Amino acid sequence: MNHPHPRRPTWLAKRAGLTPATGAVRRIVREGGLNTVCQSARCPNLGECFAHGTATFMILGATCARACGFCAVATARPEPVDADEPERVAHAAAAMGLTHVVVTSVTRDDLADGGAPHFAATIATLRTRTPLATVEVLTPDFGGDVGAIDTVIDAAPDVYNHNVETVSRLYPAVRPQAVYARSLALIRRVADRAPTITTKSGIMVGLGETADEVRATMTDLKRAGCDVVTIGQYLQPTRKNLPVAEYVAPEVFDEYRRIGEEEIGLATVFAAPYVRSSYHAGELLKKTSKL
Repeated sequence: MNHPHPRRPTWLAKRAGLTPATGAVRRIVREGGLNTVCQSARCPNLGECFAHGTATFMILGATCARACGFCAVATARPEPVDADEPERVAHAAAAMGLTHVVVTSVTRDDLADGGAPHFAATIATLRTRTPLATVEVLTPDFGGDVGAIDTVIDAAPDVYNHNVETVSRLYPAVRPQAVYARSLALIRRVADRAPTITTKSGIMVGLGETADEVRATMTDLKRAGCDVVTIGQYLQPTRKNLPVAEYVAPEVFDEYRRIGEEEIGLATVFAAPYVRSSYHAGELLKKTSKL
């Protein structure tokens, strides 16, 4: 993964003006003692999403048990599970007036259940406090624990997202503590056990993968029962993270979308430089929903 640092292209220029919603989102998150992946992962869409009054909640603490090469979330001994967090997430979602709530988490390999019951509790509380909102979860792989995966499935989110993140060849550098086949198996489990739940996964490009590998990954996801695939440009969040190997041109993203939808048969492929897992997630669900 030793690549020269390419020059950042003009198509990656991004600006988001401040709106009254920006400050409101920050205040609601801060007063609720909550974490967002937008802030913890240094998402480049933070300004845009906060300006539109949306955020992706990150439960189970702010420190992760794993150290992925692409991710800016802190790696350290995770904190105790906060039993009141689901209620605070639901309160914040209601205060923000969200019609689609996205909840993700750090990976909690230190917990026997991976934190799956906490996801289920958060979904259940959101159903009570924001009954008109759809709910999307983006979970870790739970170490492949089928019982933990089923706990989240049984809580019946509208969307179950689990990112494979990159092509299988790059896992040792990008996701050293994860297993490509294990992630595919999680998606297959959701698709088989709850066919009405929209299944979703995402990858980053620009890490050194080839176009053929991207095609193969989309094919693997389709075979696993995945409905929606998101593809975005990897951007190095800190100097400690992997460097960018390539800035992928917008027309290549367009071609990935065409291949995924027209040749491979995925229901929806959302591909563009700034696409991330939860970017415009509510609109994407309306386009793809099985409901």
